[in-house]
Amino acid sequence: MSFFTYTLCFTYLLSRAGESARIVDPERDWPPSLDRAQQEARLRAKAKRRQRKSSSRDSGCESFSENVDVVVVRPGSPTIRVFDRKCRSGKSRGLPKKGGSGGKGVWGAPPEVYDLEDPSYEDEDAQEGETVYETVVLELDDEEFNKTVTPIIQEYFEHGDTNEVLALLEGLTLGRRKYEIPFLAVNLSLDGKASHRELTSCLLTNLVGKCLSSRDVAVAFDALLEELPELILDTPAAPQMLGQFIARAIADHVLPADYLEGYKGKVDCDHVRVTLNRAAVLLSMKRGRLRLDNVWGVGGGQRPVKELVKEMNLLLEEYLFSEDAKEAERCVRELEVPHFHHELVYEAVVKAVESMNRESPKRIMKLLKSFWESGLVTADQMIQGFKRVFSMTQDLHLDIPNCYPALESFVELCYLEGVISKQLHDHCPTEQVNNSC
Repeated sequence: MSFFTYTLCFTYLLSRAGESARIVDPERDWPPSLDRAQQEARLRAKAKRRQRKSSSRDSGCESFSENVDVVVVRPGSPTIRVFDRKCRSGKSRGLPKKGGSGGKGVWGAPPEVYDLEDPSYEDEDAQEGETVYETVVLELDDEEFNKTVTPIIQEYFEHGDTNEVLALLEGLTLGRRKYEIPFLAVNLSLDGKASHRELTSCLLTNLVGKCLSSRDVAVAFDALLEELPELILDTPAAPQMLGQFIARAIADHVLPADYLEGYKGKVDCDHVRVTLNRAAVLLSMKRGRLRLDNVWGVGGGQRPVKELVKEMNLLLEEYLFSEDAKEAERCVRELEVPHFHHELVYEAVVKAVESMNRESPKRIMKLLKSFWESGLVTADQMIQGFKRVFSMTQDLHLDIPNCYPALESFVELCYLEGVISKQLHDHCPTEQVNNSC
């Protein structure tokens, strides 16, 4: 290539570079102090720098002239977002990444190290206090307390397991209502049986020191003494019963020994005075504290068999004298031995057979019929009692010569009145059958 040709090419490239520079920034105002020659020299120098950058990035370019053109990027153009490295999701806080120490292949700013022994160190958490989250369970109100605790006490009267009651009460948030547990238990037992009152005394003994304190029991009895005039309306014997409760609680170390001393000279109500006097008399008896273990009597299956048999014979004799079936039913229910009612039937049939009075078998039949119709004595207990008599006829015949005809007559009477079934009636032994054997 000749020198002249090379000069033309170089001039052409310079002109193109100047035009490109002017395209890139056409609106720029140059200072008036610069003449045209200086302006063109600056543009050419700028074009050369861009040429070097483009050539170093793109090693596959064959000629200088192919990479001279520059892409025009106007302000506000959508193309400018391609080169924008800011977050376009709208969720960024605008803060520098990694605490201002971000970048590719780095871990960010080093963590701050504090010297706890440094006197100038101040713990912000210690000053403001740590946040502690706790589960708060609200205390039971009156309605919830009655709905929750009343069934627990009533079920306890059935099963008698104090450990189960303790487990159920520990799961409740009672707070200041703990004294209401003995208050409710004693109140419910006043309307119940003697066995219920015995269970209540045992419950108080087992709960004190675990779920209740002596102070809670004392507050409960104070509340019962205040409501004693109202309790008498439903339970006329409430003053005597409550006095027995207090005496038993003092003997069991549930109440303090000086509980009665706190009421001396401070009682205006006659019913309260009767209650406190009853408790004082029971505690002042010789070996009274030992006898108070049976202050409610021994009920249910805890009684000896001989004692139960004696009680049954007494109520049968009382019935034959008064013919009061309702009173006899009440006495049987107080025994609380439904599993032992077959003994009652046995004793009643024996009395009907050995009685010399012709009216006694009819009266006893009416009593058994009353027991059957009221459901007090079940069919199994009735059948078992008659079968026991049938099996003992030979021994009864030794003491009662007319045992077989008297028994046949009584069984026939009970069958006609619907007390026993036809099958049981046919099982009655006769004197002819006994002689043949």
